[in-house]
Amino acid sequence: MMENKILTDELSDAGFQKDSVFKALAWIESLADMQNSSEYSSLSAKPLASIRVFTALECLKLDKDCRGFVYFLEKIGVLNPETREMVIDRATQIESKSFSVDDLKWVVLMVLFNLPNQEAAFTQLEGLMFDEAGGTMH
Repeated sequence: MMENKILTDELSDAGFQKDSVFKALAWIESLADMQNSSEYSSLSAKPLASIRVFTALECLKLDKDCRGFVYFLEKIGVLNPETREMVIDRATQIESKSFSVDDLKWVVLMVLFNLPNQEAAFTQLEGLMFDEAGGTMH
């Protein structure tokens, strides 16, 4: 894609490593592909009374606090089964030695921002993340 090459060149010129730029663009493209995937959209029809069990690999990437935050977001209606799975997928694809709840919050925002009809959930999470008065992140 020509736009990706231009963006990659501009970010490289700004000091970002090309390998990191390629990985970030691939991560975002995978997020966009999820919108069209029947794998995720079929989750919306499943009953909400189910419990999500994390795999061993997911547990390695997402510590207890991250997993608890995902559960919390689903419980208060920010995430549904479909968006929960997208968040878990995208979070586990980030190559980082440490991954915190704050990192997870940004992943959730990216997922919700890139999906149609998720404005209310996005706004609800944004309200949880940012102090209304000072604009600081919690």
